[in-house]
Amino acid sequence: MTGRLNSAQPYAIGLFRIVVGLLFACRGAASLFGVLGGAMGGGTIPAGTWPGWYAAVIQLVGGGLVMLGLGTRIAALVASGSMAYAYFKVHQPEALWPMENSGEPAAMFCWAFLLLVFTGSGALGVDRLFSSRSAEQPAGPAATVTPDEVRTAH
Repeated sequence: MTGRLNSAQPYAIGLFRIVVGLLFACRGAASLFGVLGGAMGGGTIPAGTWPGWYAAVIQLVGGGLVMLGLGTRIAALVASGSMAYAYFKVHQPEALWPMENSGEPAAMFCWAFLLLVFTGSGALGVDRLFSSRSAEQPAGPAATVTPDEVRTAH
């Protein structure tokens, strides 16, 4: 059973990445464009306001990149950092525990993205597409050096 679960791990990570990225991008779209209920129960965040508008841009762009599996580790690192900032700057001053300060989404997203920093995109990601192509292509013409060339170079 462990062998089967281990062989499915890249796919489970890939599905996890897609779901987390989609949910994060939806939060950004709601804040920026007022879709899906909008920001804080309706409406949008005014452009350029700190930190809400910038967080929404990170959510939309970072979530989209993570969902696609494009630059997953870097996008997940930025997203994780933004959620850590949100938790400690916005939620934690209200109360210590996430249950008390409504910081559960920020904490969960922070840790989920931090996990993706270490696991990578898993299966089904654009990152995998690029890494498999670069592994298949030779780096260039192989430089062969004959023993005579080594002797004359010294």
